[in-house]
Amino acid sequence: MIVGVPREVKSDEYRVAMLPVGAEELTQAGHTVLVEAGAGLGSGIADAQYEAAGATIVPAAAEIWSASDLVVKVKEPLTQEWPHLRAEQMLFTYFHFAADEKLTTAVVDSGITAIAYETLRDARGGLPLLTPMSEVAGRMSIQEGAKYLERPQEGRGILLAGVPGVAPAEVAILGGGIVGSNAAKVAAGLGATVRILDVNLDRLRYLDDIMPPNVTTLYSDRHTILESIERADLVIGAVLITGARAPRLVRRDDLARMKNGSVIVDVAIDQGGCVETARPTTHRQPTYVVDGVVHYCVTNMPGAVGRTSTYALCNVTLPYVLQLARLGWRGLAAADPGVAAGVNVTRGRVTNLAVAQTFGLPFHPLDTTAPAVPGEGAGAVPLAVAVGRR
Repeated sequence: MIVGVPREVKSDEYRVAMLPVGAEELTQAGHTVLVEAGAGLGSGIADAQYEAAGATIVPAAAEIWSASDLVVKVKEPLTQEWPHLRAEQMLFTYFHFAADEKLTTAVVDSGITAIAYETLRDARGGLPLLTPMSEVAGRMSIQEGAKYLERPQEGRGILLAGVPGVAPAEVAILGGGIVGSNAAKVAAGLGATVRILDVNLDRLRYLDDIMPPNVTTLYSDRHTILESIERADLVIGAVLITGARAPRLVRRDDLARMKNGSVIVDVAIDQGGCVETARPTTHRQPTYVVDGVVHYCVTNMPGAVGRTSTYALCNVTLPYVLQLARLGWRGLAAADPGVAAGVNVTRGRVTNLAVAQTFGLPFHPLDTTAPAVPGEGAGAVPLAVAVGRR
């Protein structure tokens, strides 16, 4: 099979979807690996390192897309990449469909098979490909929140840790999952007073056991949310409903209850955001102010720490890439229900219930028994043929 790794085109995205070791393992297994020139530079990986591992460096993204049976990325395909999507092709990346109807329509219309990192599950029901980036984003949320609490950044002028004689900042974290727990660790480690809100009491009991004394766990309901954001200097949105749009926990009118210069970091923005006033921002223009509250809503937070994030992501994606190249999506999904959960769209049909419900689209349960089409699980194609395919 031909596996392609294009360079990421999202603003300030420095991750790459494959390490040289991945290229080496794939080529040793008989596959062809095409890497776009410069794809790894943002993570400190030179083209020569991929070539030494057996990959072929291709100068243009169009050649990657046209030649590859399996395209491996980090972020969802952007508008300029949609024309490259080719029927019967597999695309393995983060999609976050529920936050973007136009992207969903483009992928459905393209006929590709979209395998989403964020909905693929492991044997325990966890989200193994989402977890490492959630860990990065959770830790970064406090780092960024602390910065934007500074007065030159339009914040309250508060030091998160406080100093002797001056109280530390108060942090409210909406959601006690991977993002929320990692945010709490960092905030508590800096000395802030932290509240974690969640609806899962078993999770709250676990967090109560492992967190330091300056972290309080609270059941999340409307009244507790309002009380917590009123007290907070920094609010972290860390809510996740797998594959679906994030629930709106903080309404526009609620901002009037918050302190002037307080900060919201909505990590859930990839899934539409859990704050009504949240809208996607970039690392170049990360914040805006609504009713005196600073909003930080960067959709690719881990992209700013590309080297750390790339290694963390590729550690978990490579085993799946190897299996997809060997078996094709249909064979792997038939053998592994967790991978089947990652198949969101195939051949123009939405196979993820949450995505279908979000946009009122027909839902088609995944059928792994239908006959395979050319390109699914195919062997490696000679490079001259691969690069010239359109």
